[in-house]
Amino acid sequence: MFVDKAKVFVKGGDGGDGLVAFRREKYVPEGGPAGGDGGNGGDVIFRVDEGLRTLMDFRYQKHFKAERGEKGRNKSMHGANAEDMIVRIPPGTTVIDDDTQEIIADLTRHGQEVVIAKGGRGGRGNTRFVTQRITAPEIAENGEEGVERWVVLEMKVMADVGLVGFPSVGKSTLLSVVSAAKPKIAAYHFTTLTPNLGVVDVGDGRSFVMADLPGLIEGAHEGVGLGHEFLRHVERTRVIVHVVDMSAADGRDPYQDFLMINEEIKLYNAKLEQRPQIVVANKMDMPESEDNLALFKEQLAESGRELEVYPISALTRGGVQELLYKISDIVESIPHAPEVEGVAGQEERKVYRFEKQEENDYTIRRVNDVFVIESPSIEKLIKRTNFSTQDGVARFARILRNMGIDQDLRSRGAVHGQTIQIGDFDFEFDEKS
Repeated sequence: MFVDKAKVFVKGGDGGDGLVAFRREKYVPEGGPAGGDGGNGGDVIFRVDEGLRTLMDFRYQKHFKAERGEKGRNKSMHGANAEDMIVRIPPGTTVIDDDTQEIIADLTRHGQEVVIAKGGRGGRGNTRFVTQRITAPEIAENGEEGVERWVVLEMKVMADVGLVGFPSVGKSTLLSVVSAAKPKIAAYHFTTLTPNLGVVDVGDGRSFVMADLPGLIEGAHEGVGLGHEFLRHVERTRVIVHVVDMSAADGRDPYQDFLMINEEIKLYNAKLEQRPQIVVANKMDMPESEDNLALFKEQLAESGRELEVYPISALTRGGVQELLYKISDIVESIPHAPEVEGVAGQEERKVYRFEKQEENDYTIRRVNDVFVIESPSIEKLIKRTNFSTQDGVARFARILRNMGIDQDLRSRGAVHGQTIQIGDFDFEFDEKS
């Protein structure tokens, strides 16, 4: 089964907790603190594997969670960092954040990788908190939580040439006679429901990958019919080969079909209109095809479109070899597959950089008798603070006081014993602190 879209959950590993420990060695008087830092959590990394051709694996495994770092150890030894989780994906995969719809990465080359969920930092052990005033601190931080998110994976076929056109115009037949691909072929519409790929040997030492893409209908850019399931694959192809049925089967107008398909492609992505396109007049073995081709060329010339038309019969293979030579020439002139809009020129590996936040990044609002403090940095500090020790509680209160929050609360009318809410935690305002 061909699967080209999947939604998965990824979570970086949590950092290991720091340790509170003291040296208890013989002949070492007043040994002092010896708690080590926790290890960093593992990252979730997506890496391109050219051996994969579909997102099938993600139908059965939708959750990817990296390991957490080890806890700190005594004798000031750090806990081990967790191994990164490597998730293999096929080339041509675009990774999109499900919440923001931001394109995180566009991965096209073998071995290319990107960090999708960063692991959390390990907590510091009590050796990190020694000062001249506090020589034996019982303070250790909890490990930081790893990044978690839902992402959407969209795979766009990495073919040099994409065959487009209405259903039953002969795209699958053409692919079957120029390559070893064996697409399903029948005399009814929508035979092809998923892209079929084949390697085409031109015969002069050159070759390229051709994709028979599912047929389009009017309204496809809005999702009608196969809609976006087809159109996303056109974005990757270097050359568009537009197959038109010149036999005018079922009373269809070849020129109107040609215009309609191009309009759907343009409405989906205006940049695709600039992609090199070859018009293939298929089914020239049928009785009315010659007259229809002459009319088609007249209409094409009147519209001002400068496109070459190659008459062929995929069934009898007439004109097919000349077509392959032309396609190969154009493919050679375009060295790389087009990048997805919004991520062109992306680095091999996405780098997350620490950005210093504002010190006073908090807001205070009053809800009845409760003061609510909203601050991402303070909520993060709460998660890293071990409130089971008196030193940990005192350090947390000292940081808030240095930020000016105590004074700010007093100016807003906070009194001793009043409830202060930060995230999911409730604290009691202590006027004496």
